[in-house]
Amino acid sequence: MTSSILAAAFLLAPVLGAPAPQVTIPASFGPDSQVSASVQPSTSGYRVEVLVNGYTSATYHGPYTGTPTTIGAVPGPTTLAASIPPQPLNPTATYYNTEGVPLNPMPAPFTPAGGLGTNGSLPRYMVNSDFDFESIALGLYQEWIELDLFHDGLARFTDEQFTAAGLGPEARSLIEFMANQETGHATLLTNMLGERAPKQCVYNYPYTTVREWVDFMQRLTRFGESGVWGFINHLDSREVGQLLAQSIATEARQQQIFRQMSGLTPMDVWFENGWPQSWSWTMLAPYISYCPENTTRLAWQNFPTLHILNNANINRYSPNDTAQDGSETVGPRIADPSRSNITTGSCENLNVTGYGCGPAIAHNKSEPLSFPGKKILFQWEAPGSAVGPNNSYVTSTSAGAPKFVGWSQQLNLTYSPLTVTGNNSGYTYQPEGFVYDNDGIINGTMAVMLTDLDLYVTPFNTSMLNPHIVALGLYQAG
Repeated sequence: MTSSILAAAFLLAPVLGAPAPQVTIPASFGPDSQVSASVQPSTSGYRVEVLVNGYTSATYHGPYTGTPTTIGAVPGPTTLAASIPPQPLNPTATYYNTEGVPLNPMPAPFTPAGGLGTNGSLPRYMVNSDFDFESIALGLYQEWIELDLFHDGLARFTDEQFTAAGLGPEARSLIEFMANQETGHATLLTNMLGERAPKQCVYNYPYTTVREWVDFMQRLTRFGESGVWGFINHLDSREVGQLLAQSIATEARQQQIFRQMSGLTPMDVWFENGWPQSWSWTMLAPYISYCPENTTRLAWQNFPTLHILNNANINRYSPNDTAQDGSETVGPRIADPSRSNITTGSCENLNVTGYGCGPAIAHNKSEPLSFPGKKILFQWEAPGSAVGPNNSYVTSTSAGAPKFVGWSQQLNLTYSPLTVTGNNSGYTYQPEGFVYDNDGIINGTMAVMLTDLDLYVTPFNTSMLNPHIVALGLYQAG
């Protein structure tokens, strides 16, 4: 039986000299209003088990141990060129309004000329090109893992473990609601793809504690959100883009909430960053163990992993004390969270302004996670690693020797020189730069990459950099 509470608010005009209202706080509360309802059967489509704490999770989370029957990204009938060459400005992009009023006849009252999908034609909410299909299929892979991931931690950890991490029953209820949101998101994307929409897979997660779970979720929702911002305005189907925007706006709220639960500031940039599809697929694929037979495969590239050896541990009150050898990340995968079970220097239960990192609406850091001029240590993998569902995708790069570090955040892609110190190892210094006013470019959870060229790209053509990427990583700047 579901319950419903109906609340009405009445605005009363103030009466001069009227006595102050007497407010009585009830000592007890009656039962919920009873509303007729029927319980609908689950349509999740994957095997789950009910844990002792009442939450459900998939029956297995672990690595793939079989032999892949298919290797590599799905190809097209043919490939026309090794890369897409840069082109001059679109010759039709000439509109500039110096009058501040409409310059062209209006097609209808209160309707300025222009826009796409504004001619009255009936909307078709289906993908309309290979680009659309592969982009939305990637988005569905992301929605499926979020649905499983959000449920898994709720089922895996005990009430006592959640309480020790500062997350009470109401916080867990919010996470459960966010998990349920993913059911709607997956349904929406499935409907826009049609019969070959990818199905839910089995996943292999890196966390062992509540804090590591929440940290992993703030990282995963970062590349889920940024991956959509990067392609949404390139979709052929404007109708699909409309509905996708309405779902990804929800994911942006999820990422902010997971940052708050991780003890990070909820918002630390003025603009969110958009990423090409191959960046988000590179970050997502290592956490997919295997998929059902004949699951639709993706065409996107998997780049080699860039390991940031001194990526700040978000669980330290002094992030500069993070070890320099990569040992404070729980594992070698690209978006693995910070290790939370450190023996000294933990900020988790530290109730000191500027140093504590327990769940909160906001925190200010007396010592930032990163800063301009910080020396950043790298190791990177060679191409050729088996990753993703059934270990059936292979990391690759078409770039030459690495020379630069690219920092993708907000409206910018900024470069710093890479100093190579050995076999697939090197360092750089975090650059300083500003978007507008005092808004520092580098902050938050962001993509970094090694490149063979400092190619100038902007938010609408970032994918032009892909042929020049040697390795890709996820940097915790703030």
